[in-house]
Amino acid sequence: MTPESETGPGAGPGAGATGGPALAPAHTIETVFRIESPRIIAGVARIVRDVGIAEELAQDALVAALEQWPREGVPGNPGAWLMATAKHRAIDLVRRRERYARKLVEMGRDLEASAPHGHVDEPADPDDIDDDLLRLVFTACHPVLSAEARIALTLRLLGGLTTVEIARAYLVPEATVAQRIVRAKRTLAAKAVAFEVPYGPEREARLGSVLEVIYLIFNEGYAATAGDDLLRPALCEDALRLARVLAELMPKEPEVHGLASLLEIQASRSAARTGPSGEPVLLKDQQRSRWNRLLIRRGFAALARAEAVSTGGGRGPYVLQAAIAACHAHAHSYEETDWGRIATLYGLLAARTPSPVVELNRAVAVSMAEGAEAGLVLVDALVGEPALRGYHLLPSVRGDLLVRLGRVREARGEFERAASLTRNERERGLLLGRAEECG
Repeated sequence: MTPESETGPGAGPGAGATGGPALAPAHTIETVFRIESPRIIAGVARIVRDVGIAEELAQDALVAALEQWPREGVPGNPGAWLMATAKHRAIDLVRRRERYARKLVEMGRDLEASAPHGHVDEPADPDDIDDDLLRLVFTACHPVLSAEARIALTLRLLGGLTTVEIARAYLVPEATVAQRIVRAKRTLAAKAVAFEVPYGPEREARLGSVLEVIYLIFNEGYAATAGDDLLRPALCEDALRLARVLAELMPKEPEVHGLASLLEIQASRSAARTGPSGEPVLLKDQQRSRWNRLLIRRGFAALARAEAVSTGGGRGPYVLQAAIAACHAHAHSYEETDWGRIATLYGLLAARTPSPVVELNRAVAVSMAEGAEAGLVLVDALVGEPALRGYHLLPSVRGDLLVRLGRVREARGEFERAASLTRNERERGLLLGRAEECG
């Protein structure tokens, strides 16, 4: 979640060769792979039943692309090429195993060309779902792993995030994240964890981690941690689709509907969040006519379902965040926003899930409802918070409040510090521009 005064909460490149092979620079291939890798890993994991091996085979497909595409040109459907290459290698691996015959039966339709003639699928369980990406999420969120390891592994596999990006999202050292991922893959292999969406109590036990992973994947797509672009639409689309699927799968879970509502409403702003050249557009400057009304209506409907199935335990964190997003969506302009209600909702969220990032968001809402001075008091209380030491939005928010108070010289220093902390080039440009305005 990103403070609402800033840039967030909130098709990959491909070229068919016509008339001769087109050169495929390494960064283009890597971009395609980054977009497609979650589906490739999930599809291959269903074959080999080991997420660690699946990731290695996906990397093998990338190496093959780096060798062939510069020479032969980018295929018309690069994602399908990578998937086919990885699956072929997975099939070869399975064939080399002694248990090949048993694996053929388990793979079913995934190995149609190699499956025995006359094979008939078993009737589908009404509570089952045929979605490899969702299977991958639930597998990586198995209770044999610690909560931290579940999230790190799924962000790595499904979100395609690097260890640096995951470390930054969780404000922990990169080495810690790398160790969690390696140990998690080893544990899943050692425990022979099934690649499946579980049922009943076991599914409910993993739900919290699954929701958090989907949420973080969306956030990375909505406001990319690093790189040249603010948005990574493919990640937003995957997260939104998974949230919708999960809402159909678990219709009586208010937090599932809350997450779906939050992502629908946040996604509705995507077209308005960047300018013609890809530059970030702050919430207060966005053209709300460009917000997607269909997604907003879907978000309102999901929030209503969440409220309808909520029990006496009060609203959970995703339902509360969805209610905050709904406040923004209901306002026809920035000035009409009900900041008092948003501040109250952030207060409830802080009580439910205490976090310095939630407090920073609450400070922004308080500054809009009660004045910049009131917000600055709350922000200054967070300056010494260790978890926010490298968080660029803390000095960014502080700079914004200082501008509103007329303390532009101090604000310039805060914006420059924020620019030095972000690894996203678009955000850096925005922050340096704001620093220049204070000059």
